[in-house]
Amino acid sequence: MANKENKAVLKIDDNEYLVEDMNNEQKALYNHLADITRKIETMSFNLEQLQFGKGAFVNALKESLSKEKEEK
Repeated sequence: MANKENKAVLKIDDNEYLVEDMNNEQKALYNHLADITRKIETMSFNLEQLQFGKGAFVNALKESLSKEKEEK
């Protein structure tokens, strides 16, 4: 999905389609595709944050366990 001369353009299989030239069903499908793409990007971002957070908790737990072992 690109923007050609300030018009929404969909590129599929090396073909470009102007959204304004699509019929109502095609526009609805395009909107679903755009929404799903945004959701995938958001979920990917959230997953990256969760993985980083998990790593931080694992590291904190390792450090705590290591300190406890050294104290014994």
